This record gives sequence, structure tokens and C-alpha cells, in this order.
Amino acid sequence: MSAATGHSAREDILAGRTSLGIELGSTRIKACLIGSSAAEVLATGSFSWENRLQDGLWTYSLDEVWTGLQSAYADLIADVHDRYGVRPDTFGAIGVSAMMHGYLAFDAAGDLLAPFRTWRNTNTGPAAAELTELLGVNIPLRWSVAHLRQAQLDAEPHAGEVRFLTTLAGYVHWRLTGRRVLGIGDASGMFPIDSAVRDYDQTMIARYDERAGSDLRSVLPEVLVAGQDAGSLTAAGAALLDPTGALRPGIPLCPPEGDAGTGMVATNAVAPRTGNVSAGTSIFAMVVLEHPLAEVHHELDLVTTPAGDAVAMVHCNNGASELAAWVGMFTRFAEASGIRGSSDAVFETLFREALDGEADAGGLLAYNHLAGEPIAGLDAGRPLFVRTPDSRFTLANVMRAQLYGVFGTLALGMQVLTDEGVALDRMYAHGGMFRTAGVAQRFLAGALDAPVAVGETASEGGAWGIAVLAAYLSASGEQPLDAYLDQHVFAGASLSVIDPDPADVAGFTTYLDRYRAGLAIEAAATGSI
Repeated sequence: MSAATGHSAREDILAGRTSLGIELGSTRIKACLIGSSAAEVLATGSFSWENRLQDGLWTYSLDEVWTGLQSAYADLIADVHDRYGVRPDTFGAIGVSAMMHGYLAFDAAGDLLAPFRTWRNTNTGPAAAELTELLGVNIPLRWSVAHLRQAQLDAEPHAGEVRFLTTLAGYVHWRLTGRRVLGIGDASGMFPIDSAVRDYDQTMIARYDERAGSDLRSVLPEVLVAGQDAGSLTAAGAALLDPTGALRPGIPLCPPEGDAGTGMVATNAVAPRTGNVSAGTSIFAMVVLEHPLAEVHHELDLVTTPAGDAVAMVHCNNGASELAAWVGMFTRFAEASGIRGSSDAVFETLFREALDGEADAGGLLAYNHLAGEPIAGLDAGRPLFVRTPDSRFTLANVMRAQLYGVFGTLALGMQVLTDEGVALDRMYAHGGMFRTAGVAQRFLAGALDAPVAVGETASEGGAWGIAVLAAYLSASGEQPLDAYLDQHVFAGASLSVIDPDPADVAGFTTYLDRYRAGLAIEAAATGSI
């Protein structure tokens, strides 16, 4: 992705012809500014943060949400000033995106009732099982309604006081605008959506209320589709985002979205027979459906695009974190040996080494399960590296096994879609691990046995995607989202497409067979250590 020329960018910034996207990811809060050409990034900012395990549940402090947002925003403003010599005090539109699912529950006064429970928690098994049977669709452990129902089943003291339930993106948007709304893609990870009416499924709402004795609809955010008015930045919201007081209120905001939806936008994968893979702390695949699935599958979520079209989602709690930990170890080894280099350089060196590995990773196995993994049948995580005495223990095979391990559980879920007869013309990939050209992309093509495309937006990810959705506010009356992306955002985009190598396909198939059998080792480890 190229930056706009200094002259035209400066004019866009001064005239407010810009869109600001902010995404709260698992490890970084990123800010991205685009100009009148949505395909070009003008500036970026970021803040690093980590979830923590508190009282047995994964969480982030809401104080750190605002500290991180303010830091990422200030970093972006500094980048704008360094590049163009100006400091913006307004934007054409703003969008907020964040990790989907989880549990942010508030009482009638708007006070938080329990610490934020993220998508990563797996304590909701009884509720998810009950709701899957009751509603007739798969309700995964991480969905907001599963967290709410589990709190009710556990008779938590706060459960009866919940008057507003939302996601992280919905919470931030609410504080910035005063509007309790949610983009339909993010809402589809709270409660099932009826794509025909672009709203929560009312029949399922009624079933839930009859079972729980509640009024669920009254506590859920209003559902909006891409391009709809979602409010504007209030004076209080502007002060929250920019404590210096420079940012002016009144800026329109697009509907807040989840990271799955912004990943689809960032890869132009919102039309049927397209899909995308987003790899970060978690890894998930989104495939836009041509027709309903024949059966309910615990491996698949049914969610939507930001426009409301039905999507099958394969979500894995564990993505590239374990891979990053291994790279971190090698980075420290290089430093201890007197070799100074950036983390990105070490990543690239090790990724390229993996290209020399055997197609099946030499008999090595890498499990990236830092947290529980429902698709793999694991309630808790134990990262493992496994080999037999006759495995070929080389650096190239180790790194190929680690990269394969990122895609292992995902491949188990994608097999279910294949068995359902779901066809893909192309899978788009994005996330930091695809920055090293031709490595993770090639292995993913082999794992999925499908062409994989990576564009210039691959490392920008969801922050750019939500900035594009913010820009779409002014064009939504003219054309649908998929046409807008095709004609105004991706028309001149360059894509690198890698077709699956038959040797990689065969090698990964062998690896996956071994991986599936080795899940018994994972299960034993969770019960032993």
C-alpha cells in the first residue's frame, strides 16, 4: 500500500477529506488514516497491550482501553505531523473496530457490572451447549449470549442487573457518540442474525426469553449495516480520544464493527465464493455463503458481512502467538551472540528457512494452544512441540512445523466446509505473518488446497478496513458495499496469488493426520500439568 503524495495528502488533511479507523486488536491498538483515495494510507499509530488472566478469566482493563486509544491516536497525529507538517483537528469520518464476542455488561446507570470477559474465555460450555440445542444453530463458547447465559446459570449476583450488553467496539463507540449501536457483523457474534431482515433473529430471541425469563432484545445494541448513520463524535467523546482538546466534535461515525468484518473489507472478501483468513493472536477464516449449510456444525459460526450477508466462520482461539514466542527466543539468541537485528528481520530469516523444510515438516508437530480450543476439543491450552526419535529435527523443519501449527486447527474446521460442498474461488489472507512474501501464504495455500491472495493491505489489517467502512458512509447511498470496494478501493490494487503446490498439499495432509492423532497428547497435557 503506497502513501499518498505529500501535497494531495496535506490538502485532504486540511480539508477534512479523511477517514480515521481505529481497531482494538488482541496485542495492538492500531489507528489508520486514509484520504480521499481510500486505497492509500496517509499515517498510522499504534499501542501495544496484552490480555491478562484475572480470577481465571481473560480480560483487559477498561482504563487501559482508553490509555491505549489515546496513545495510538497521539502516535497517529505525530506521524501525520512528521509526514505532512500539519496536525489534524477533524476528520471526514471515524470508525471503531475491535475483537468480537466477549462480555461487557452494564447496569441501568451505565456502570460496568463485571470485568470485561474476552472472546478467549472457555468457561461457557454449559450455556453454549444449552443454547445450541435451544436455538438450533451453533452458539460458540465465546459468543456474548453464551457469556450472559452462563452468568445466569451460575447465578452470578450481577446477572439480574444487566441492562446493556455489548462488545468492545460497541462500548468504545457508545462512549464516543452516546449511541448504543453495533455493526451487523459484530452483532452476529453476540446473537444469531436473520440476514433477510438484517437484525437479530426474532424467533430465537423469543425462545431465549422464554427459557431465561428475560427481555434480551432490550439489552442488546441496535443493529446497523455498513453505510448507515451511527451517530457523531460528542464533546465528551472527543476529549476521551484526544485529551489535548485539539480534536473537534461533530465528526460522523460508521457502525462499529468486529475484527472479522473489517478483515473481510480489508481483503475485499464480502461477495459469495470469496473468503479470507485473518491471522493474529487468534486465527479465523470467513467464507461468504451462496446457500445455507445443510447441518449444524460445532466447528462453524454463522455470522455476517458488514452488509449483512451470511458467512461461515471458522474461529480458532490460538493463532500466531506461540510462533512469535519461538521467534522471540531466536531473536534473543541472536542478541546474545552479538548479532543485532530487528524482530522483523529475524521473522523473515526464520520464515525463509522454513521453505527448505520437508513437505510434512519432517515428522515434527507444533501445537500453538495457549488457550482452550473448542474445534480441537480442548478446554485449556498447553503449547507443545512433539517429535519422535526418527523425526528430522532441523531448523527448517522446526519452522515449517511452527507455521503449519498456526494453520492446524483452522484446517480441521475448513474440512467441514469442504464436506458441505462450499466452493471458493479464492481465499484472501491478511495479518502480520504474511508480510514475508511467499512463505506463510504458500503454506496456507497448501493447507487449504486453494489459491491464496495477499494484497498490499495485508499488514494494515482491520484498522484500514474500518477506515474504509468510515469512508463508505458518504458513498453508501450510491452503491452496495461489494461494488464500492471493487470500483473505488481495490480497482488498482496489486495482488500476489499463490496456487497450492501439490507437494505442499500432500505434505500438509500428512502433517494434519499426525496433528489430529496427536491431539490426545494435548488433552493428556491439560489434565497433567
